[in-house]
This record gives sequence, structure tokens and C-alpha cells, in this order.
Amino acid sequence: MRLALLLAWIAVPVGFAFYHFGPGQDAVQNELAGLELRKASLDSSNERWAAVDASCSAALETLETDLPEVEQRIRLERAKARMLSQQLPAAYDDLTSLLDELEKSESADAKILTETRAAMASAEYYLTWLMRLEGEPREHWELEIESARQTYRLLAEEAKESGDEKAAEQYTEDLEASIRLARMDLTELEALDLPGQCKSCSSGQCNCKCKKPGKKPSNGKKKSKDARGASSGPPADGSGS
Repeated sequence: MRLALLLAWIAVPVGFAFYHFGPGQDAVQNELAGLELRKASLDSSNERWAAVDASCSAALETLETDLPEVEQRIRLERAKARMLSQQLPAAYDDLTSLLDELEKSESADAKILTETRAAMASAEYYLTWLMRLEGEPREHWELEIESARQTYRLLAEEAKESGDEKAAEQYTEDLEASIRLARMDLTELEALDLPGQCKSCSSGQCNCKCKKPGKKPSNGKKKSKDARGASSGPPADGSGS
């Protein structure tokens, strides 16, 4: 998956940079961080997302660098892994903090900013799904899905301007999915399979923003497709591919 490639990208060039920006003890610490990232890359290729989360966290604890984009990239990949390992609230909080930091920076890495925006929109999409099932009032969940819609629209426009038609198509599909989710009748939504990103929250295993117990599984037959008209919602990795 794309996450493996991204983490592999970090492990090689950044590991090389460690010996320029972190001599002595820093070099030892950063070598440990590099090992954790290589573990994360291997685990991501096998879709062991909880292990990716743990390795990224360990890397961040030992990392010593003056390059903010290095830490930001690892934080982004950890948030994606958390979303894929049914830790939606933690991923949501991580992405909110990271996005705020990137948008306030005058020198933020454009690629990281774009991917963080896309991942944040995915988190908002799944949070909206969950909030609707939990019976939250429209004025609460509508804020989340409206933010996702605006982000997907922005990303689609930027992708078109840059000539990336594949990304533009994906972001447009995600935009349409967010619109369908907002318009869908609650009974239709309840008949759909719950996305994996929402399952631990629905089962009461996490401390979600909703703070309400999940609904009991319906005895009715589940439809095989979700609000996107496909088998999954917007990609948790925030990719446009």
C-alpha cells in the first residue's frame, strides 16, 4: 500500500540526514528511530496497523531533528494507521493538531499539507457516519461533513489545476460520497455495513466525541455497499489514488 512506500521514503533519506543534523548521541537515537520506521514499513505492507502505530510512536519518542517535515510525516502516517486500526477518535485528534500546525506555518511541506487535509476529511466523514448512528442532532454532525465536503472540493480543484486527473477523480468521488452521506435517510444508513474505522466506537470501546453507547446490531439484512456506492468510504490514507 501507499503507506509502506511513504514510510520507506522516510527511512532512507531521513536516516542519511540524521548523520548531518544529529551527531553523537543524536545519531544513535535517530538510528533507533530509523529502525522503528523500517518496522512500520514492513508492518504496513502486511496491514498490521496497530503495529505501525506503535512503531511510529516509538520513532517519534527517539527522533532528534531540526526538520519539522520529518516529524510531521511520521505523525501523519501514525494517524492514518490509527484510523485503519479502529482508533478514529485518536486519529481525529492527531490530524486536527497536525493540520492546525501545518496551516499556520509559512513553510509547510505542500505534499504533507495536502495529504493531511485529505486524511482529516476522511476522519470527518467517518465521524459523521458514527454521529448519525448515535443519534446526534443534525447541527452537530453537519459541521463535520460540511468541513469534509469543503476539503474534498478544494483538493479536487487543486488536483485539476496541477494536472493530476487521477487524484481529481478520486477527490470528486469522495466529495460525492460526503454529499450522499449527509442526504441519506437514517434508516438507509442503519442498513449499511459499519465501516471498520467506526467499529470500536460503536461497540463502546473508545472515548468518541459522541460519548454515547453504540446501537445494537440490526437483525435485518445488511446491504453490501455503503454511502459511497462502493465497499468503503474515502481512503483513510488520504491518497488521491
